[in-house]
Amino acid sequence: MLSLVSDQIENYVQKNTTKLPVHLIELIEETYKSCNSPQMISGQIEGSLLQFIVWTTNAKNVLDIGTFTGFSAQMMASALPDDGKVITCEINTKHAKIAKKYFDKSPHGHKIELILSPAIDTIKSLSDQFDVIFIDADKSSYKDYYDIALNLISDRGLIVIDNVLWGGKVLNPIDKTDHNINNFNTYVSNDKRVEQVILPIRDGVMLVKKSANIT
Repeated sequence: MLSLVSDQIENYVQKNTTKLPVHLIELIEETYKSCNSPQMISGQIEGSLLQFIVWTTNAKNVLDIGTFTGFSAQMMASALPDDGKVITCEINTKHAKIAKKYFDKSPHGHKIELILSPAIDTIKSLSDQFDVIFIDADKSSYKDYYDIALNLISDRGLIVIDNVLWGGKVLNPIDKTDHNINNFNTYVSNDKRVEQVILPIRDGVMLVKKSANIT
């Protein structure tokens, strides 16, 4: 995978980003020891971005589509008020078990509800409005997640979508996932219901809000 920034820049940014609490450092370590694709964890820099987004939007209800081992859910929960809530969706029992273990270690774990079920089924069953929705699950379903998320996001809410640069492979798509991500980006870019920006953070993060021109 093409790196979006040099290792030196990545290390510099990490060094100058607020340090993580001990239990999240331990979560990252366990994820890398126990999981087959540990690089799926959001990590310090992207996690801090999510934390900032939740804080600056004064979010109270957050939807996390794709728990993995729960790092992103914890970072977002830490920026919520005490009566705020993160609903997070996971299909893998091993990942969910690790996530729950570290939710129990967190002072913000009581704000997180993990639903062990296919994410598409979970989000189709939801009727609440969310202030922030983070999409980071199977790439083949991104368009479906996004279309449902648009119906669930509040008027001033933000949809955050991970991996939209896919290691740079969107520049020259070859396999099915490359094309899925590239086609998804084009779909959102042409969607008059929204306004969006892609940030070259980690593997590419897209921020989407409802268009101010929608009446």
